[in-house]
Amino acid sequence: MPTESELKPLLPRAVRKLAAWCLVLLLVAGVAAVGVWLCVQLKAAVTPVLLALLGTALLRPVHRRLLATGVRRSLAAALTCLLLLAVVGGTGYVVAAALIDTGDQIIASVREAARKLADHFGAAGTSLDELASNGKELVGRFGSTAASGVLSGLSVVGEMIALAVLALFLTFFFLRDSDKAAATVHALAPGNSGPRLEAMGRRGYRAIEGFMRGTTLIALIDAACIMAGLLILRVPGAAGLGALVFVTAYIPYLGAFLSGAVAVLVALAERGLGTAVWVLGLVLAVQVLEGHVLQPMIQSRTVQMHPATVMLTITAGASVAGILGMLLAVPLTAAAFGVVSELRAHYAPVSGPAGGTEVRDG
Repeated sequence: MPTESELKPLLPRAVRKLAAWCLVLLLVAGVAAVGVWLCVQLKAAVTPVLLALLGTALLRPVHRRLLATGVRRSLAAALTCLLLLAVVGGTGYVVAAALIDTGDQIIASVREAARKLADHFGAAGTSLDELASNGKELVGRFGSTAASGVLSGLSVVGEMIALAVLALFLTFFFLRDSDKAAATVHALAPGNSGPRLEAMGRRGYRAIEGFMRGTTLIALIDAACIMAGLLILRVPGAAGLGALVFVTAYIPYLGAFLSGAVAVLVALAERGLGTAVWVLGLVLAVQVLEGHVLQPMIQSRTVQMHPATVMLTITAGASVAGILGMLLAVPLTAAAFGVVSELRAHYAPVSGPAGGTEVRDG
């Protein structure tokens, strides 16, 4: 017979619980790392799927409205995709035209502001001047490479066109066959986990849908307010700066900081310190309006994330996939938060018949 000392565990209960949690965290981190690695290796297929998912989430209400009027699913999906193509193409043309028309003026203004800052701050302003010069040189090189017919430039343009076309076709299929998604989940889910997986998928999709629609509306309002203020203050390049605000609004916090800094520097170079202070106040006022009014009103039904979480998410996305990762990181993280919230709601303890607690199974 073993003695009592031989039956006694070697480690205290608290240490064993800590070890178990560490093992779980390591397994989760390992699975997540492998998933990210696979997405990076298969980015040619993963990127169009993610872009199509964002486009579907943005224009899903249009598709529902067409179905409600009696339009067949395939025709409704095709019309929605044409609308998406028109909206994205039109917006891209307007933004590109505004940035091209005023891009040189904006860059020249930033360089002039850098020279003024260099007179007061020395090396810091000089570095900013060099950054603006290098940015113009890089933009010029990219444009000449893409337009000159060089093989590498054509390859990049061809990849972008192929990615956009594939994303458009995937958006069509996502819209047309969305009614079959629940049945597919139930058919592939093991045991009786189909309803739970369906609820998790719907919660994550609603988070992406709310983020895309809310961010687009907020971006339009921010760009309109800042462009109107710049026009009132007679700051040159107001259209291009408004377009820059709209584009960078899809990168929360960081995008607003970058576009606001460019607007202030342009105002400093072209209109002087007093106008630059007014532009800074305008940018801060728009950000306060967005943070305290627009986001609570427009995105009140989406998953809310702490600003620190958003910044870490953007940084991680940039390290994995550059600018595209920065754009996709926040909506995907919002979807993940939605799935986690659904899991917490499912496994949360509920009151039992005798006043105790029990955990839902399933």
